[in-house]
Amino acid sequence: MYDLLICNGKIVDGTGRAAFEGNLAIVDGRIVAVGEVSGQAHREIDARGLLVAPGWVDTHSHMDGQATWDPYCSPASNHGITTLVMGNCGVGFAPCKPDDAERQRMIEVMEDVEDIPGAALAEGITWEWESFPEYLDALDRMPRAIDIGAQVPHCAVRTYVMGERGVHNEPATEADIAQMAAIVREGLAAGAVGFTTSRTQLHTTRTGEVMPGTYADASELLGIGRVIGETGQGIYGLVSDFSNWEEEMAWMKRLSIDNDCQVNFVLFYRSEADWPRVLQQLQFVKEARAEGARLIPHVGARPVNILMGWEGTVNPFMFHQAYAPLAGLEPEERLRQLRDPAVREAIVAETPPHLGHDIMDKIATGFDNIYVLGDEPDYEPASEDSVAFRAQQAGVTPAEFAYDALLENDGKRMLYCPLFGYDNRNLDRQMQMLADENAVISLADTGAHCGVLSDASIPTWLLSYLVRDRQRGARIGLEQAVQMHTRDTARCMGLADRGTLETGMKADINIIDLEHLAIETPAVIYDLPAGGRRVFQGASGYRYTIVSGEVIMADGVPTGALPGRLIRAGQASKPGQPNKRKINNPNEEAA
Repeated sequence: MYDLLICNGKIVDGTGRAAFEGNLAIVDGRIVAVGEVSGQAHREIDARGLLVAPGWVDTHSHMDGQATWDPYCSPASNHGITTLVMGNCGVGFAPCKPDDAERQRMIEVMEDVEDIPGAALAEGITWEWESFPEYLDALDRMPRAIDIGAQVPHCAVRTYVMGERGVHNEPATEADIAQMAAIVREGLAAGAVGFTTSRTQLHTTRTGEVMPGTYADASELLGIGRVIGETGQGIYGLVSDFSNWEEEMAWMKRLSIDNDCQVNFVLFYRSEADWPRVLQQLQFVKEARAEGARLIPHVGARPVNILMGWEGTVNPFMFHQAYAPLAGLEPEERLRQLRDPAVREAIVAETPPHLGHDIMDKIATGFDNIYVLGDEPDYEPASEDSVAFRAQQAGVTPAEFAYDALLENDGKRMLYCPLFGYDNRNLDRQMQMLADENAVISLADTGAHCGVLSDASIPTWLLSYLVRDRQRGARIGLEQAVQMHTRDTARCMGLADRGTLETGMKADINIIDLEHLAIETPAVIYDLPAGGRRVFQGASGYRYTIVSGEVIMADGVPTGALPGRLIRAGQASKPGQPNKRKINNPNEEAA
């Protein structure tokens, strides 16, 4: 007797092989038969006309705080994500000394760097830990719907060991490095998926300083990395500006070879002038593989972007003096005043200051690359879709057009601004990165950048747009797209027990009405602790999302089932097989 039998579905199993019609049987949270399956089951789901695929695996979630209070890690579960990994970019909440000032410091770093409301973190996090193993234990005690894994964050480790010296990025001594390595070793032994660090100046705190660890030298980076080699467990992850990419990639290769470990790194570009560098890095990865290094580029399916709205963190008028009195008002009162013709005239007539900051000037004046996100959001708009072009066609100024657009949908309409990587006004560059044999789809920032982003929808958009609807260029094959966000993402994080619909694998499954799969228009909501805000983007078309054989979401509604758990590295393996951390390529099975 099966626990669950899924019948008559179009199975895309995550291995990359062609889709096939068949059944799938589950017992005790594992897949026990796929294909021509018959027999009785306690529950049957008729998947006729529906896609049956593995649950999505999210490698870059920043759910470190939310995972301590939200069993669904929303909006991850709304978009079919059944496993997510956090502790990305070197930021997190453990280890942390049991001191209010230290805890507040950790909250402020996360708020400043990842735009997660500090008040929500302060109210939602219970701080049942000091060490990283204690943090994992706290996560483990909480019932949850989906699986989560955590990485040890460099920022927290450096601050814990070095105090103010670490915060101000002073060089680490040999004793400091030994203490940091010991903490990482302890975290890996307790089940951490890996260790991460940040080397980008984009990650700046409210004091104007970059994150602790940004300028760490090779002795510190390699000293910590040696722990992975010594323990034979874990992934090394980083984000960097790659201002001197050859030097950076050289130490990454050395770290990987010397410690026989995998290095995951974020790969993005700002402008077309950076594109040759991206191609050179992808070639470097290929050549490094021949020398025994395992470097895995993590790339985005969309450009680095922000969403702008009256209730979000930014909008094009935020630097206008006439807007300043409205900025701190409650949303309802602000909207009431924004609808006043006199207020509108004063704001749109004002010439915004030139700030001399690339990102801020794009927000304030870059209307040739700002677009209105309609009820059917378009993340590949053309030049003629821009606010500047549409304003010219309408006979108004770009400021007037943008202002009026933001008032639509009861003041919740949002504007889309691709900050980096959209010079050509299409997604061809992103498609080229995704097609690279060594790259892995990533960077959704699922729980982060709450006031400016909602890229948790990427797995839904991947199938609905890049597979099904794209007209402006090549599409991705269905089987390839499913593999990209299941087997490849699972394997690149060392998870060998999920990501494919094969006998013996963990029964994490999405049953999808692909024809009607869609992302909704994003809007700001206030459902975080302390009434914290976030941009939320829902989805339709997910008939069932299943974790360990239990339905956690049905037609977008939580069922109340909580079969999720904390992943402890070394325990996520196929039945009867050891869990192997040494993964040569995301497109190859674990050894």
